[in-house]
Amino acid sequence: MDYKTLAQETAQEILGYNQDTSGWKVVKTSITVSSKASKRFHGNLYRVEGIIPESTTKLSEFLYKPENRVTWDKSLKVYNMVHKIDSDTFICHTITQSFAMGSISPRDFIDLVYFKHCEGNMDIISSNSVDFPAYPPSSNYIRGYNHACGYICSPLKENPAHSKLVMFVQTEMKGKLSPSIIEATMPSNLISFILNAKDGIKAHRIPSGHGSHPNGHSSFLKKK
Repeated sequence: MDYKTLAQETAQEILGYNQDTSGWKVVKTSITVSSKASKRFHGNLYRVEGIIPESTTKLSEFLYKPENRVTWDKSLKVYNMVHKIDSDTFICHTITQSFAMGSISPRDFIDLVYFKHCEGNMDIISSNSVDFPAYPPSSNYIRGYNHACGYICSPLKENPAHSKLVMFVQTEMKGKLSPSIIEATMPSNLISFILNAKDGIKAHRIPSGHGSHPNGHSSFLKKK
């Protein structure tokens, strides 16, 4: 499989979702969560928007960096980089916590993660599930599948020191789950992710200039 080409195509798909303003139905308003039918599987594509009081450069680095993900993302038990392709592309193995009061058991995922810097100081971090022979499905967890998912980070127009974070999620949980259970629990879980990210970036503030490239990104966030 040409992982790099797939990563670039997924980032482009996420950018397309961001530009598509039609057909979204707002399902939560405290942090804006919208949904519409996914074209990838029989389920929903979710769009989540929030404001993070941090610069786009630091927010993108924080979200992309695999090392401390489980320390702030309370939905995950495991988030490990298992294969590095280059400075902005890797494959990770993720194991989720159970949620919906235990009615949705933990899942594991193998995802291709890619970072892309765009004009206007906008960053895309995309992910898409892939087959990776070194990590076949096991009997311990149901193997879920993430269709094109990702984050778009950009400076807030009213205050460029803060960032607008838009997240797109279309996760196929697999197993024998009722779609109504997923639709009832997914919006709240996505809001929790935004709140966890806000708290996490406060706790993991990166000192200005620490480990950074002259272009403003750390070595694993090389501009393209």
